[in-house]
Parts: sequence; structure tokens; C-alpha cells
Amino acid sequence: MPISSPSSTLWETVKQDFKTLFPEDVFQLWFEPLECLEADEDSVTLGVPNDFAAIWIHDNYLDLIVQRLRLNTGRDIDVRLKKSGAISTAATPANRYESAAPPAESPLPAKRRANFGRGHDRRTSASGNLNPRNTFENYVVGSNNQMAQAAALAVAQSPAQAYNPLFLYGDTGLGKTHLMHAIGHAILQQKPDARVAYLSTEKFTNEFIQGLQENALVKFRQRYRNVDVLLLDDVQFLGGKERIQEEFFHTFNALVEDGRQVIVSADKSPTDLEGMEERLRSRLGWGMVADIHPADYELRLGILQSKAEQAQVEISDKVLEFMAHRIVSNVRELEGALNRILAHAMLIGREITIDSTADLLADLLRASSRQISVDVIQKRVAAHYGVRVSEMFSARRARNIARPRQIAMYLAKNLTSLSYPEIGRQFGGRDHTTVMHAVRTVENLMKSDAQLNEDVELIKSILAS
Repeated sequence: MPISSPSSTLWETVKQDFKTLFPEDVFQLWFEPLECLEADEDSVTLGVPNDFAAIWIHDNYLDLIVQRLRLNTGRDIDVRLKKSGAISTAATPANRYESAAPPAESPLPAKRRANFGRGHDRRTSASGNLNPRNTFENYVVGSNNQMAQAAALAVAQSPAQAYNPLFLYGDTGLGKTHLMHAIGHAILQQKPDARVAYLSTEKFTNEFIQGLQENALVKFRQRYRNVDVLLLDDVQFLGGKERIQEEFFHTFNALVEDGRQVIVSADKSPTDLEGMEERLRSRLGWGMVADIHPADYELRLGILQSKAEQAQVEISDKVLEFMAHRIVSNVRELEGALNRILAHAMLIGREITIDSTADLLADLLRASSRQISVDVIQKRVAAHYGVRVSEMFSARRARNIARPRQIAMYLAKNLTSLSYPEIGRQFGGRDHTTVMHAVRTVENLMKSDAQLNEDVELIKSILAS
């Protein structure tokens, strides 16, 4: 039942504010059904009609809701989303997508200030900082992420015993954060009172600076050196920040020496991190280093099928195959495209077809077709042949590495306006004669090797589509 209180009145004020910010159909679909179920001075629980609405609001509007509440009160308000059958859904067709057997309660906490550190002797988890959908159960495994997933699972089952630290790396949007959250959820499931801290490097940096300014470094250190598990995302942003690197170095040592688990992620391997002290680089490479490279077509299709199934929406295989072929940059963009399709289906109530999908994703598809660069070519070729992107720059001459590298050079020459020397520089500083030799080699092989010719033409068509 909706309640009446100063905090619930506050929510109604914010809700009316949204009415002026969004078109009528958007407001009616996402905000009108929201009701204040519970409230006090520091928190608000909002009722949502179904699981899909909870997920969509959490991913797209929750930060805005928190911001508007803060503007009206001058303080942080914790926001939780709770599915409530008591809420009317007359204004939206969203109830068509409700799970057949939904949980009685599926709270989705807002991204908010850290839950621990309010007294270092209190055993507090950071489950509120973990995305409830990022678990091992809904992580789709393929050749590009199999080792990383296996290492993450081993750490979750035996914290501080399997691999410590665990270092996950790969390009943006490939699933590093999902695996980190999955580890946190799995550990908390086994040991609910475990002190699990997940945060971004930016947040770690900001809290450290705040600690310096407020002469509260002791409190900062107690917060992060007394946790059982520390998950630090995007550690590459420590590059060039000597004072903060030193702080993290000592935090890292304190945790590992005390038998606590450390998991970090970055966009490069420890040896390739720029602006990082050698001693910290060495520490980060102590345990298991696992990379995640771009998803191949089969994995992209599997991810789309899994997400569509979770949303309880029927989408034809042809539409999903079309999206898997055309959106190749990263998994995050792929999921965003699917969410756009699902939201449109809810708003309009029409069948999802390839034509309607192409219209709705026109901007993404145009951007994809414009992004034919050496970097994109290298990623596409590496994904096709199941090798690491870093092998495009390495000195390895094994046939299974050298051939994809040559094909990537050939495509770079044919699909970009770069000269041989310019291409060589983007392949680890190779001489222009090496690039010329690679182009001639691939041209000759395409005349005699039907399989290689088919591979090259397929990659070229995907890049140019």
C-alpha cells in the first residue's frame, strides 16, 4: 500500500517534476506507475509493476531519481525499487512481459554511497553496490571469456586461496564488471556477513582525496583495509597518480598479507599499464591474469537470446541474428540495443521485425559502418580467429598468429586510406616493407586458398556493412 509521509510527499513532488521533463507517453509508461511504498528521512522504497520495469528504471533513470531527491532535500536519499502487485498498470502494456513466477520481492538498490565504513568493527557487505543482475548464472560463456570466467568462479568458491590477486583485463564493455559483481554475489551467498567492497578507481581516488582534505585518512584506511574482499574496477586510472598509487599499494599489501581477496580490472594487462609504478605492476601480476577479448558472432547471439529470455519477450531468431551480425563493438552496446528494441515494443505494442529493428537502431548501425579503422579491423580479425588483439602487435611468428596479423594488415590497406608506414606503426611499429609483404601474401593466398578467401570476404563484408 502506498503510504503518506513527508518523504512520500517528497516523492510525489519529484514525480510531478518528471512530468515536465519527459514526453507524456514516456512519463505514463515509466513514472506514473511508481508509488512510494516505504519512506523515512534517509530512504525511499518505490513500487514498480514488474521485473522488466524495475530493470529498465534501474539502468536508465535511477541516477536521475537520486539526483532529483538530492536537489529537493540537500542530502543523499537511498532509493530501492520493489515489485508490487498493488500498483496499477493500466497505463502501460508492460504487464505482458511480467515473469510467470516472479519473486515476491526483487529490490534493486540505487548506486549510492558505500555501505561500509560506518564503524570499522561492523561487518557490513557492499551488496547494495552490486548489480543484482550481474551473476554467474546469467553470464554467457564463450571462447573469448572462458578462462576469465573459470578464474572468477574459482576465486568466488575459495576467496584468497585460488588466485590472489585476480586481475581481469579487456576492452570496455566486454563483461569485466559483470564478472566482478558475480564474484561479490557468490561470496555473499556463501557468507552473508562477509565484508565485500566493490568500487571504481575513481571512487577510491575521490574518497582518498576527501580523506586528505578532512584529515580522515585513518577512517579511509580502516574502511578498505579491513574488508574481506576488495573489488577495484578500472585500475588503469591510477596511472600517473603517484600518491594514490602508493595508498593502493599499501592497501593491497595489507589485504593480501592478511589473507583477504583482491580482484581488480583494467583495459590492459599489468605489464602494459601506463604511468604505473613497477612495484605495483609486479603486485598486480602476482596471482592470475585473465583477459577477455571481443565476443564472436556465436557468443553475441547467445547473449541476445539469454537477455531476451530474461525479459520474457519473444523475438524472432532472424532479428537476433541480424543484431548479432551488425553490432560488433562490445557487449554493453549490444545489450543497450536490445533494451531499446524491448522498450519500443512495450510503448508501441507492435511485432519486432528486422525492418523495425533497423529503423530503431539506425544511429548505431551508421556509427558501426563509419568506424572502419585499424583498431576496429584488428579487433574483428582477432575475434574471427580467436586470438588476442595484443597478438596484432606482438613479435610472435607462429602461423596461427602471423596469418591473422597479415590479414588485418591487408584489410587495413584495403579499407582505410592509411599508407604502408602508417599501418606499420599501428601494428607494433613494424616497417612498411613488412606491411607490403603481408598484403601481397594475402592477395596471393586468396587466389589459391578458398577457405582463407571466404574468411577475408566475410570479415570485409561485416566491417563494411
